[in-house]
Amino acid sequence: MSKGFKALFGRGRRGSARAFEPSLNGPMTEHTQWQDTRQLEPAWRGRNVAARRWAVAGALLGLLLALILFAPASWLARGLASASNGHLLITDTRGSIWNGSGLLVLTGGEGSRDASVLPGRISWSMGVQGWGLALRARQDCCFNGELQLRLSPGWGRFEIAVASHADWLARWPSAWLAGLGTPWNTLQLGGSVRMSAREFRLEWVQGRWRQFGQLDLDLLNVSSRVSTLAPLGSYRFSVLGGTPGQGGAQDGISQLRLSTLDGALILNGQGSFGLGKPRFTLEATAAPGREAALNNLLNIIGRRQGARSVFSIG
Repeated sequence: MSKGFKALFGRGRRGSARAFEPSLNGPMTEHTQWQDTRQLEPAWRGRNVAARRWAVAGALLGLLLALILFAPASWLARGLASASNGHLLITDTRGSIWNGSGLLVLTGGEGSRDASVLPGRISWSMGVQGWGLALRARQDCCFNGELQLRLSPGWGRFEIAVASHADWLARWPSAWLAGLGTPWNTLQLGGSVRMSAREFRLEWVQGRWRQFGQLDLDLLNVSSRVSTLAPLGSYRFSVLGGTPGQGGAQDGISQLRLSTLDGALILNGQGSFGLGKPRFTLEATAAPGREAALNNLLNIIGRRQGARSVFSIG
């Protein structure tokens, strides 16, 4: 019996040991899986945070694109007013900066009560062209077909270039200049102003504008309410692109010239614009035989030096 009992007891112990093995292994396995889950939790949290950040970035990007695509035309008007120191405005704007319209207004600047509006609305369209933007503008009263500008933004700089044109670009009534205030509102000019350009571009860098190429303004068949003689003549005012100053090429200075094309009143002037205040000196004389008719006007234009009248700025 002892042998049978030992055999039975031995088998029982071995069976008991085997019986306990699953229960011992089971909790150990579950404990290991619980530890692995705790180790993975920071990774899950990191992925959730990253996903939220990407969602926020996508929403902000979508909002930015919406603002750009549907930006109102008034944004373009504010940019033009800032660039011209408040002298050239677009009012009554409609549409967006990409396709819009408005009224062109000349003013004497901030605080001035003088203003004049061109007849008819100016309309424009703008689109991406290469690394910049192409702006096309039309105005039935004044533009010769379509005025094309190329806008090129850059790091710390901005450039506006006029597309080449075989003929004049625009033409306005001289009376529009009265909006600039003194002395134009006193002269009350008649006739027209015609604008043409040759490789003309403006560059904004280091907080100021520089000009390249040439811009011509032809004042044709000019008359004035301060003179009984009409027309007084036709004149060309030219702005010639930057020349290097003492500080180097970046200190470009534009040259100003005024010459007489024809007429009884002979005007000649020259000056510069760029660093500091503009400088300009104008000399006016009467053509032979027209002295008596122009005497009062010559007194108004500037300081008399015999037959000449001299006017200076800067």
